[in-house]
Amino acid sequence: MEAIITSYRRSRHKQYPNQILIKADGIGYVKAHNLLGKKIVVAVSKKKKFVGKIVATHGTKGIMRAKFSKGLPGQVIGKKCEIKI
Repeated sequence: MEAIITSYRRSRHKQYPNQILIKADGIGYVKAHNLLGKKIVVAVSKKKKFVGKIVATHGTKGIMRAKFSKGLPGQVIGKKCEIKI
């Protein structure tokens, strides 16, 4: 299943580059809860891939929060990622 990276998780004064917000088409609040714990793969280039995990929902519109061990570069914002079901 494909999703789009919308932004980093952030607050007013701080941003967390190891946590991203993702949105998949056709996924609502209830379906987003079923995807918790699934792995997510972000391909920065052909050789470099980051693997993380969906840890929480973000709001009521189906946006999910994924956490990675290292921070992701800014070039991934707006790109597609893969959710492994």
